[in-house]
Amino acid sequence: MLAPFLQILILAACSFCSLFVGVADISPLDLFSLSGEQSGIFFVGRLPRLCSILVAGSSLAVAGLIMQRIMQNKFVSPTTAGTMQWCKLGVVIAVVCLPGASPILRVGAACAVSLLGTFLFLAIVNKVRGQSAVLVPLIGIMLGSVVDAGATFFAYKFDIIQNMASWLQGNFSLVIAGKYELLYLSVPLMFLAYFYADYFTIAGMGKGTALSLGLNHAAIVNAGLLIVALVSSASVVGVGNIPFVGLIVPNVLAIFKGDGVKNILWDCAWLGALLVLICDIAGRLIIFPYEIPIGVILSVAGAAVFLVLIRSGRRYA
Repeated sequence: MLAPFLQILILAACSFCSLFVGVADISPLDLFSLSGEQSGIFFVGRLPRLCSILVAGSSLAVAGLIMQRIMQNKFVSPTTAGTMQWCKLGVVIAVVCLPGASPILRVGAACAVSLLGTFLFLAIVNKVRGQSAVLVPLIGIMLGSVVDAGATFFAYKFDIIQNMASWLQGNFSLVIAGKYELLYLSVPLMFLAYFYADYFTIAGMGKGTALSLGLNHAAIVNAGLLIVALVSSASVVGVGNIPFVGLIVPNVLAIFKGDGVKNILWDCAWLGALLVLICDIAGRLIIFPYEIPIGVILSVAGAAVFLVLIRSGRRYA
């Protein structure tokens, strides 16, 4: 992998380019003499958008890394385990039951429902004997599809389908100042993940190994799942469903740097942020001046990489 200095330089260069990609024509030289309209576009729209991209990309990649280690499966992530779909159901429940719910209450509802859903997923997986590495995420995908269908049914029933589709699509175009700050909840969670990194690595070696070292395996797993649920919930409420980041990034890094959580945590956060940033820039340029939601681009790219990972699972999984 690249040296940290080069990683920061590459991310900074892409971030700088992102600030000047859009329908409104703002050049780097305009920063020295911004008009009132340009100032509003830059500080209310593009700068918050960049911050939300960096936080969402890095936190979702770290969440995927944690989930793969504690579940001992390289093909598991918040996308393939159904965590995102459970978050969606939680938000729908909050909107239906409490129409005036604040964003933080929606995050709480999404987190609670996603935790219950993830534990249900674990219970189902544990009942399947002799499961392969590929079967586990397929169970999660099927369960997530059922949950997603249920959330869509309730959205139709209570006439909020258009509202739900708009803020769960996975799109940074609606991010403005005052509407994305909830994503900052993920920042302390990433530091917490770094603190528990060695514990997650040991938990990934199996329950027997953790217990032999005097660690509470169940407590480590629950802490990891709580971090994943909170990060996923903040992402879904803040910018919608951003798929496959937590699946692709940890697997690519594991090929080059191994499975130690602390060893690749920084690289995981960097590559996750860079991946989402590049896909967002591409979405703004492919059919300029229109924009393709990043959820669409990552779904296509993520599905292709997922198939490649399955085919190469014998070598890397």
